[in-house]
Amino acid sequence: MGHTGQAAGCHTEPVEPQPEPLAQYFDGWYADMARTPVKDEIEQRHLGLPPHLLSASLLGWAGIAEVTQALQLAAGGVLLDLACGRGGYGLEIAARTGARLVGIDFSAEALRQAGEQARRLRRAAEFRVGNLTATGLDAGSAAAVLCIDAIQFAEPPDAAFREIRRVLVPGGRAVLTCWEPRVPDDDRLAGRLRRVDLAAGLAAAGFARVEVTERPDWRAAERAMWAEAAALEPGTDPALRSFHDEGVRSLATFGLLRRVMASATAP
Repeated sequence: MGHTGQAAGCHTEPVEPQPEPLAQYFDGWYADMARTPVKDEIEQRHLGLPPHLLSASLLGWAGIAEVTQALQLAAGGVLLDLACGRGGYGLEIAARTGARLVGIDFSAEALRQAGEQARRLRRAAEFRVGNLTATGLDAGSAAAVLCIDAIQFAEPPDAAFREIRRVLVPGGRAVLTCWEPRVPDDDRLAGRLRRVDLAAGLAAAGFARVEVTERPDWRAAERAMWAEAAALEPGTDPALRSFHDEGVRSLATFGLLRRVMASATAP
């Protein structure tokens, strides 16, 4: 199932995904990706990721260290990787901290690949179908929540922040990465990105110690990656075509977004 030219992992382009259910869309996107290792190789090189870390987002190796530190996880605590994709980030952070990983995503294909990778790495993890606004987890069941480059897909956005708050124990930490518009409601950006405001979303959900910081070094690595993607000759490969097209679009609107990491504590 190909999705040529419509979208890729970070969805920073001003084109919305096709009007089919998002879970179905991403099932096809992840299946295409599994057949095309070239895309992973390019992303891993620019983001400094090791070959075993299967990403569907754009958090680099240095960023993983920053996120891990901000999560403040203790060994044995439950880490919820929300919108986990292929599970790469959650598996890495759980291995570093000794946390118990639960990954939630609405793509069954992504979860299938995440489970296979966990078995290859011999790491314990649980992966479940769910979404940003309905994880299926009990209230107060997670010590920390990780959401990498995906909060923009929540419908409605405020429900996702409330769900993160609901599943956290008192004192639990939430860490999110995303892109925010430099000018709110800039109509050159995709609608789902125009509305991203992590500080406002976390504060409205009742979080304390909300901190949002810009990460220009992460953004610089993305620019180099998109430049290589835009220069690709993808041929008929749907994953490479999607990657190439998003590179072209992302470079065209690159200066309209800022790269951010947010952290907050559940009261």
